Amino acid sequence: MNDTELLWLASSAPQINDYPFKRVPKIAFMFLTKGPLPMEPLWERFFKGHEGLYSIYVHSLPSYNANFSPSSVFHKRQIPSQVAEWGEMSMCDAERRLLANALLDISNEWFVLLSEACIPLYNLSIVYHYLSRSRYSFMGSFDEIGPYGRGRYDERMAPLVNLTEWRKGSQWFEINRKLAVRIVGDTTYYPKFRDFCKPACYVDEHYFQTMLSIETPHLLANRTLTYVDWSRGGAHPATFGKADITEEFFKKIAGSDTCLYNSQPTSLCFLFARKFAPSALEPLLELASKVFGF
Repeated sequence: MNDTELLWLASSAPQINDYPFKRVPKIAFMFLTKGPLPMEPLWERFFKGHEGLYSIYVHSLPSYNANFSPSSVFHKRQIPSQVAEWGEMSMCDAERRLLANALLDISNEWFVLLSEACIPLYNLSIVYHYLSRSRYSFMGSFDEIGPYGRGRYDERMAPLVNLTEWRKGSQWFEINRKLAVRIVGDTTYYPKFRDFCKPACYVDEHYFQTMLSIETPHLLANRTLTYVDWSRGGAHPATFGKADITEEFFKKIAGSDTCLYNSQPTSLCFLFARKFAPSALEPLLELASKVFGF
């Protein structure tokens, strides 16, 4: 299918909420990558023993030919892809493509966007429990005053999107099936963001965040589940290498924030983290059973 056909098919949602067959809801893990998945061995351990509770989708550059072994959970999980450029609408196109492919599996209920530099911070049982019990989807959507928030707004987006409705949030999200269908089926907001949110307006930080905050604000937890460190400044977050990987480092992440979960305060705010360099893999595998529980 081409993208138009794919999005059309994926946007079809059953109108009766009770499924007439046995259905075990699954988490769709959607990896948006350029090429290889250097953290593959860590993810393999994360997924092991939880068959039937997850699906995997990989969107890489079209020129990249993956050589995952037949025994890998990533084997033949690449979807037909297009070039996705940072900050461009092609990045959101890739995310919609991932969502649309995942929606074709009626069992997928929760959709998590990840990069090749992401890692899980807990075992899959904890992640599944956290997502399945949540009344909200985890997408940050903030009214940020200043050049990197409201300063990116283009008044030509009005009256569909007014300045007071303009939102910003992390690219890395988790949403439920209802919101995923809204995103792949959108033909209203897409043209406005395509035409009027171009670098230095980075559309992957504004499009879904603004649209969903206008249409379904009551369904958003208004935060991301993916930890990043912006303390070093610049356009990109900190990258963690071999020397950073210690128990103390992950204790710091676990205690870095407090948040709301189903309207109750909690210290368990992040299920994933990024950005991790390939050199971090070996110490991560050594710490995984003790720190992450898998």
